[in-house]
Order: sequence, then C-alpha cells, then structure tokens
Amino acid sequence: MIRFATVGTGFITDAFIKGALKTGMMSLAAVHSRSPEKGKELSSKYGEDIPCFTDINELASSDLIDAVYIASPNAMHAPQAKLFLEHGKHVLVEKSASSNSRELSEVIALAEEKGLVFMEAMKSLTMPAYLSLKENLERIGRIRKYVGIYCQYSSRYDRHKSGEYVNTFRKEFSNGSLMDIGIYCIYPLIDLFGIPDSIKAVGTILEDGGVDGSGSVVMQYQDMEAVVIHSKISDSKLPSEIQGEQGSILIDRIGSPGEITLILRDGRREVIAPFTHEEDMYYEAAEFVKTIKSGKSFSGVNSEKLALSVHGVMDEIRKQIGLVFPSDKTG
Repeated sequence: MIRFATVGTGFITDAFIKGALKTGMMSLAAVHSRSPEKGKELSSKYGEDIPCFTDINELASSDLIDAVYIASPNAMHAPQAKLFLEHGKHVLVEKSASSNSRELSEVIALAEEKGLVFMEAMKSLTMPAYLSLKENLERIGRIRKYVGIYCQYSSRYDRHKSGEYVNTFRKEFSNGSLMDIGIYCIYPLIDLFGIPDSIKAVGTILEDGGVDGSGSVVMQYQDMEAVVIHSKISDSKLPSEIQGEQGSILIDRIGSPGEITLILRDGRREVIAPFTHEEDMYYEAAEFVKTIKSGKSFSGVNSEKLALSVHGVMDEIRKQIGLVFPSDKTG
C-alpha cells in the first residue's frame, strides 16, 4: 500500500484522491494546505484522523508518507517536486509539471539520482479510450492531419474580468491557456507522432495578469501537419480529430477521452467506448503505483522523455507569442 499525501485543496485534488483510493493500492495519509480550515475540510472527507500539514517542509520530511500528489499552481510544481524527492518521496505532479523544460530537466535528474519515481499527471494517456485510439490508428491509413481542440470558458474568468486577483490568470504562477489546457492537445500529438519539424504559434495575451487567454498552433511534420486550438476565454463544441488517407478518428474530449469514433472512407462508422471508471483519475494513479512497484524512476506511458519533448514544444510556443514567466528568468 502506497501512503500518499496531497498538496493543494482544489477540485482536482479531491478527484485524484477518489481515483487513487479506487485502485486499492493507495491510502491517503496526509494533506497539505496553507489554510488549516481548507485542509481539514478536505481531509475530513476521507477520515477524521488524517493529519493536515500547513508547513510543506514538515510534510516532506514526515515518515507518514511514501509519495505525494502535487496540485499547487504551476510555478510551484518543480520546486515542490524537488523538495519531496530530496526527502525520499515519490512524486506525481499535476500538469504542467514545471514552468519550462529547464526546470523539468532538473527534477528528472534528481529523481533518477535518488532512485525515486517522478511522473507528470497527464491522465488522458492512461485512459482506455486513448489506448483504443492507439490500437486503431493504423486503420485510417497514412496520417495526414491532427487537429487537437480544447476550448473551455474558465469558471474563474468572470471573476478575473471583474478585477479579482485569480491565480489562474497570473503569469507569476506560470498559468494560462497553453499551460493549463493546451497541453492536453500537445501530449497525444507528441506521443503519437514525435516532435514537429517546425512550429508557428499565435496567442491572445490578456492585459490583466499577462497570460495567454487562448492560442492556436500549426506544426509541420515531414508528411503531415498538426493544428492545436486552445482557449480559456471561449468554448468549443468540436471534437478533436486525426485524419488519415483511409479515414478519420474523432476524439470526444481530448483532455479526458471517453469514446472515439472511427469513420472510414468506405462508409463504415464505428464508435469505440471502452468501460471507463467514473473516477477517471484512477488510471493515472494506477500507472503511478505500477511505476513505483517496477523499481524504475519513470513511467513507460507518461515517460520523462515524452514530458521533456512536450515542455520543449511549449517553451517554443511561449517564445513565439511573447509569454515569459518569472520562473524563466531564474535558475
């Protein structure tokens, strides 16, 4: 049984806890929050005796835990991951795992040095529908186009527009549309097709906060092109799509795929919707445990090499749209 702690008390943390407990291989041993009230509110859902730490250094050095799930603002991910690795804890960190590829390289090197697991929590790559996509990809023939779309009007955007200080739209926290949801489109692209030969990106930088509210990216490969469309200031109802010479595959939700639709040129249409646990973060939690038990430092699915490639592409996109984080200027 892997005893884990959480850092962060948002809805994503609660969702992860439910998924982790569903594996039957993880137990919640502690939570961290700078607010004792928020920490207690979260921990009490799962047991009255689960301690809440307000000092992250005390949690990192605690012998109550074997691993940690980090879901703090993006800018804190790499420093906190390093802290827990230095104290001998396995680390699963929410995407984006770092502010940039330099930070990520440092965390990966430390995990390898310590013989501990470090994994970016990109749940979509571990989900049954995505595995079905990979199994059926060859059926649409030579791939010619990838279109990844994730546009979702942020539940916090209205608060931001009203003048409230909202972490989600502040560049000091390494946030924004690309880092928060555009990454969901880029991960499967790089996983399936590798690093593109060229990248052309545009984005809308919000005046207040300085992050990108939306963006579009065109990436060229030798014999195909890819388009990524992301936004936190508008909605899209369109699926993502991979087009081949013999047909297309539609993906219902690129960030949390539940079903794929195979449409072949001969007229056949097939919907593939494998069973998916209601607690869909179960799959990344199970992959994390599997990696720990393997004795390796990195997942074979959400690998360190894939993570570095993705973050390298995002570095280039940010460079082109003029989005610089404070974390880029340090180290």
